Order: sequence, then C-alpha cells, then structure tokens
Amino acid sequence: MNPMLPAKLASIALLAGLLAPGLAWSKSSDRNQPMTIDSTTSDCNMVDDNGKCRFSGDVVIVQGTLEIHADTADVIQKNGETERVVLTGRQATLKQQMDDNTWMNARADNMDYNISSEVIILAGNYNVESERGTNAGQRMVYNTRSGAMQSGGDGSRVRTVIQPKKKPAAGERK
Repeated sequence: MNPMLPAKLASIALLAGLLAPGLAWSKSSDRNQPMTIDSTTSDCNMVDDNGKCRFSGDVVIVQGTLEIHADTADVIQKNGETERVVLTGRQATLKQQMDDNTWMNARADNMDYNISSEVIILAGNYNVESERGTNAGQRMVYNTRSGAMQSGGDGSRVRTVIQPKKKPAAGERK
C-alpha cells in the first residue's frame, strides 16, 4: 500500500466536509435569501441578458449567512443566468454558516466560481478553515458536484490540519 494514501484520503475527506455541495460551503437555505451587493462603484454591461457587472471598492456581498468581502467582484451572466463569479482582493474573504450550524471561513487572492461546472478555484495564498480543520496553499481546484479536489502540484506546499472528532460530554448521547 502506498504510504501516502492515508494522508491523501484524509485530505479529501476533510475537504469534502469543509466544502459542502452547492456554493461549495453554503447553508442550503441561504440560496433562497435575497443577495445584497455594496460597493464604491459598479459598471454593468448587459446586452440581451449577457455580459458582466464589475463591482469594485470595498465590495461586500451578503446572502443569508454568507458574507463576502473583496476589492472587486465580477459577475458574468449568460442568457440571463449567472455563469461565473470572480472575486479578487488583497485577500478576498468568505464566511458562511454551514447546514450543521458550524462556520467556515475562506480567504484567497482570487476566488473563481464557475456555476455551470460547479468548480471553484481558490488561488494565491488560500486558506479554508472550519471546526473540522484547515487546508492552505497556493491553488485549490474543488468540484462541488463530485467532491474532487486538487491542490498543489505547482512546486508549492499544501498544508492540511485535521481536528480530532469532538467526543460527547459525559452524560450526552452519541
């Protein structure tokens, strides 16, 4: 057996838990909430439900428990549907409560979410943290549909920390 296999499986299991399906780490009820986008400027160029809106200057996006902060947010639409969202900044940040009521925090220089392929790319000093553990490096590609995750491979190091499972206190049910 490959001695690295247990570590790889642990990393995949951790990230599958960290990055829940949907908007990767979204609380499912958040998708049904209104979204507000605050910024210093917005520049939208939409023709026939296609185009891009760029929000810039202290961008804050809130939808339910989801809260995003970025220098810029590009929202690309095709046929009236949001196709892709690209967040950039001196560390764009994202925090959200997950369905199990724990919180997830992520940060990266660039977050690129392709909605149709359900792939998120975190690039540039990314860090994903939850009660279950952390994962950090230079680039992570995560498919929210399949759970497949790749990070590293570019000569940089990837660090994964897996927290031990919390045991119930005396007298609590398992």
